[in-house]
Amino acid sequence: MRIAIVITALVGALSVTGNVEAYVSGGPMQTTRKILQSSNAIVTGPGDRDQKLDALKGLLRDFLDTDALGRQSMGKHLEGKTPEQQQRFFGLFRDLFVRTYVQRLLLFDAPDFAYTEEDIQGDTAHIGTQIVTPRDRFAVDYDLRKTATGWQATDIFIEDVSLSANFQAQFSKALAKSSWDELMDRLERKLHGKKQAPAG
Repeated sequence: MRIAIVITALVGALSVTGNVEAYVSGGPMQTTRKILQSSNAIVTGPGDRDQKLDALKGLLRDFLDTDALGRQSMGKHLEGKTPEQQQRFFGLFRDLFVRTYVQRLLLFDAPDFAYTEEDIQGDTAHIGTQIVTPRDRFAVDYDLRKTATGWQATDIFIEDVSLSANFQAQFSKALAKSSWDELMDRLERKLHGKKQAPAG
């Protein structure tokens, strides 16, 4: 429960306003710091819930590499899947991440942040931060990769627990009981609801 709350608060903290490209053009620590420093703007700023969620989706598209996160989360289960099957999964996974961990962001007060380390190895980096609340501190680390447009996050660690590993455990458990297509259909229903039966 503690980790789930932190993940929710973290994703809310990733919300920014304005042009995202301006935030991903610096180094990995600069990119992460500017995004986190802007977290309160969208949570406390103008706009309704849907507008704020749309702004967050824009950030996730540019800052968080959801394909890399999804690839790590599904692991070996992607082997042998057709390009169409993989494309469907990556689309569902991106929406799943947003739906599960983002829609609740307005339930939490925006926390403060501390920055602990920056370890750059070529085109990859590991950034250490902390979510600071009045009663506690939570370690939140980022793995980032340098791309043509800037630094993108490829994994997030909450109290040393990998977010991709968390998803991987859930997917592996589900696929032990059902087929790939059944899991994809289940995710589709979870995200978009059941189709209404025709009237009459």
